[in-house]
Amino acid sequence: MAELSYASGVSDVPLLGDTVAAAFDRAVAAHGDREALVECVTGRRWTYRELAAEVTAVAAGLWAAGVRPGDRVGIWAPNRAEWITTQFATARIGAILVNVNPAYRVHELAYALNQSGVRLLVAAKEFKTSDYAAMVARVRPDCPALERVVLLDTPDWAELHSADPPPWPELSADDPINIQYTSGTTGFPKGATLSHHNIVNNGFFVGELCGYTERDRICVPVPFYHCFGMVMGNLAAVTHGACVVIPAPAFDPAATLKAVADERCTSLYGVPTMFIAELADPGFASCDLSSLRTGIMAGSPCPVEVMREVVERMGMREVSICYGMTETSPVSTQTRRGDSLELRVSTVGRVGPHLEVKVVDPATGRTVPRGTPGELCTRGYSVMLGYWEQPEQTAEAIDAARWMHTGDLAVMRDDGYLNITGRIKDVVIRGGENLYPREVEEFLHTHPDVLDAQVIGVPDAKYGEELMAWVRMRPGAEPLTAEALHAFCADRLAHQKIPRYVHVVEDFPMTVTGKVRKVEMRRQAVEVLGLGDADAVEHA
Repeated sequence: MAELSYASGVSDVPLLGDTVAAAFDRAVAAHGDREALVECVTGRRWTYRELAAEVTAVAAGLWAAGVRPGDRVGIWAPNRAEWITTQFATARIGAILVNVNPAYRVHELAYALNQSGVRLLVAAKEFKTSDYAAMVARVRPDCPALERVVLLDTPDWAELHSADPPPWPELSADDPINIQYTSGTTGFPKGATLSHHNIVNNGFFVGELCGYTERDRICVPVPFYHCFGMVMGNLAAVTHGACVVIPAPAFDPAATLKAVADERCTSLYGVPTMFIAELADPGFASCDLSSLRTGIMAGSPCPVEVMREVVERMGMREVSICYGMTETSPVSTQTRRGDSLELRVSTVGRVGPHLEVKVVDPATGRTVPRGTPGELCTRGYSVMLGYWEQPEQTAEAIDAARWMHTGDLAVMRDDGYLNITGRIKDVVIRGGENLYPREVEEFLHTHPDVLDAQVIGVPDAKYGEELMAWVRMRPGAEPLTAEALHAFCADRLAHQKIPRYVHVVEDFPMTVTGKVRKVEMRRQAVEVLGLGDADAVEHA
């Protein structure tokens, strides 16, 4: 009988029972004089002891403002030192930090503030073309729970500090401490509610598998508002006494490369599109990246060819691929430092310590044999408490046995390593045949002139759906035509997998976390290709 697609993460290292504040205190006690945080744009630096003093002052200020355990405090800002200060200050007093997407506009902002019941909001005054202060002023009359707004770079922030810390409340590691809103591609966003236990342990074990020590310096260009920055970055660093380096408020490839070189970073984070931009940056060759040994690529499937370049050209020999989702704090599987290049360029690793994963038939829920595609599910310490005040949506995502259903299609290999083959909702059904965009994307990355590729399904009157490739060309390359693509794919891909349409673009529609917005691509494609009539056809 074939072995089933189930695996559990055995570990000699026990789970931590810490709150976020306890984990931070341990780092301060052990590494007080070591550098904890560097903000490259301003040149500001903090040792762990200096950062602790700032965190204490802000926590005391929040307490003086009447914020108590369980109250919600929002943070709406790009990456900057005050984001991290607020993260650890709210954790000190047991307030639940609500991460607000920096890309939100007034409608989305009002929804997040009201749905979570934010009492106090820390917000940037402005960033790039976004006037945060004006948007907050617009929504404030419609947010009855919002009592106070603290704008950064104004006297508000200084006034939030207090030199008179109270006796800190006793907290439980199982208390909720963070609400992160999902992207909301269907309907309103849902607030994944995470506990101290969820995020402290996930940050710790991700760091363990990266081999972090107090000597590591982690360059974090991914947003703090997302688990990638806040947990895999900030908490992985704190639980190992490492240093967080903020290259810029928002992702900038040149600034990221400069930060790695100037600060001698040992680890670099990013989603695949970020690494692609760094590799293509005109100043790449002049940056000394010799300090890099590891890093994490996550957030969306990584093209194999891009991973090879990261290892070979950036020197990240121990780079790790992580897979997860906000609802699982976020990492469920990860490659290991000793893994072969083949494993680290072609899988998302194996189950993390103290976690379980399985692949099930989406129709029956039964675990499928290894090598068989199905829906990936995960269970363990990392699974969220639930969606904030949305019990029905929580029950749809987490079953009675506490398995989180990811919605991702996966195959578990005989060795327990996993391949993510797509989203259940991303499957393109052409004439009754299931086609998986990830497979076609991987193939398109082998084209010498293609820098990046994304494949979507678009409506078709005859087949129901057809494949469309969106491509970004390498500098100086001629735009790819549908005819040229067909010629490249002929005899190398089954005819039904060859995209019928090709659309050359400078950039893909992206979320702030660097994930490609395929829903938006499909909407644009219907307009560009004139497929409105086919899109209007109803299907059973």
